[in-house]
Amino acid sequence: MAGITALGTTYNLPNYGGILFALTPADTPFFSALGGLAGGGQSTDTEFEWSTYDLRAASQPNVLEGADAPTTQERVRAQVKNVTQIHQEQVQVSYTKQAAVGRKAGLANFEPNPVTSELDWQTAQMLKQMVRDIDFSYIQGAYQLPTDNTTARKTRGLLSAIVTNVTDAQPAAAQTGAAAASTDVITLATHGLSINDQIVFSNVGAATPLVVGTSYYVSATGFTTGAFEVSLTPGGTVVNITVDGTVVWDKAVAVSKTLVDATLQAAYDNGGISEQATATLLCNSAQKRAITTAYVTAGNYVQKILTGNIGGVRVDQIDTDFGTLNVMMDRQMPQNQLAIVSMEMCQPVFLEIPGKGHFFSEPLARTGSADKVQIYGETGLAYGNEKAHAKIVNLAV
Repeated sequence: MAGITALGTTYNLPNYGGILFALTPADTPFFSALGGLAGGGQSTDTEFEWSTYDLRAASQPNVLEGADAPTTQERVRAQVKNVTQIHQEQVQVSYTKQAAVGRKAGLANFEPNPVTSELDWQTAQMLKQMVRDIDFSYIQGAYQLPTDNTTARKTRGLLSAIVTNVTDAQPAAAQTGAAAASTDVITLATHGLSINDQIVFSNVGAATPLVVGTSYYVSATGFTTGAFEVSLTPGGTVVNITVDGTVVWDKAVAVSKTLVDATLQAAYDNGGISEQATATLLCNSAQKRAITTAYVTAGNYVQKILTGNIGGVRVDQIDTDFGTLNVMMDRQMPQNQLAIVSMEMCQPVFLEIPGKGHFFSEPLARTGSADKVQIYGETGLAYGNEKAHAKIVNLAV
């Protein structure tokens, strides 16, 4: 049930009677929690920055009685920056569509049309979509700072910001094979895989449409000890390889307590997860189940918080070697990754438009018998010290 990208009329936006249910989830936990924790910052430029610094390693002093003051020492600060990203959408509904609230498609029954103001309803749904885009960008956004207005600004998301504390779940011994467009088969003598094994490519060469970092499943179709095909779901349609290429892959590994604790240690040793109230494991549904299984099996427990939250967002908790860790699910997290986040260091940053605010809707000039509304805002993520966060990549789903 795709949306339309043109003028909304009685023909392409039909009314139906009965109760209205949303088919697409609109929750944005990561973005919502950041707003609840910090309320957001404000920038006066499209680029914004913050400072970081470190302290020397702790040691026992070796100072003699009556000695002169030691050599002076100062700490050096560094700057980290990100950009605000434009979110802009338009809604346009005809006069007739706004007026004909009694016209319904489908069965004629006693139930009224649940949408009585089409323009307001469409504007509200567009805003929900935009907030989902913000949540996605804060998590998966790829940084882009253009030199002119032919390229859009893009904010750096949390996952691309984390470069220090990265745990790769794949084993070190990658395998290399040949992908054939004529047969969709990947060949390697004695590849050692089994049907429905999950693999992740680290290099796909020219073999489109295979994608680095995406999880694929070994298909039963054409499977031999020296050849296999892949699908995006277990038992699903085989991927149609359109160009020959040399591919490199690893068998995906399930998340474990050992993997998580090692990643937590990396974040802790670099100054992260020091505030347990906001130390958070961010994941999607597959890794949420895997985390629960890993810690229950390991003899720990998963505790449901009935009255607690992070920035207004309800979370679970797990006991770890590094204290209690909040577990937050977000639909915009990749299913084969999880992140350890020091949430207190993160905040949304907004570029305030004079006289309008951060995010606003405004009418546009009419060019016919329809009302147009523009929704606009600019925002980016301030993530603090990237060393205070961590991530695990290439997990089995």
